[in-house]
Amino acid sequence: MSSKSGGSKRNTKGEKIIADNRPKRKRKLLLHSREINKLKNASQKKGMTLIPMKLFFNEKGIAKITIGIGKGKKLHDKRQDEKSKDWDKQKSRLLKNNS
Repeated sequence: MSSKSGGSKRNTKGEKIIADNRPKRKRKLLLHSREINKLKNASQKKGMTLIPMKLFFNEKGIAKITIGIGKGKKLHDKRQDEKSKDWDKQKSRLLKNNS
């Protein structure tokens, strides 16, 4: 009578051997083809980017990610943000020195 394991290979210590644990292999994207095309087309538009919103691991250790589509800032928006950040830093320094 022969005994077969349940399809998984084991080494001499009894640990499971993972058949394909290459870190650089292609992973499946579990989306409908319509959703994949939507993300692909959006990312190819000028100024649009795919952004990871949430990343978590389930009980089995599989990574799950929520993807969003984002639009970058214009140059004048970046300058305005830089000015406001500098002014906030100066205000905090003045308040700290006057206290």
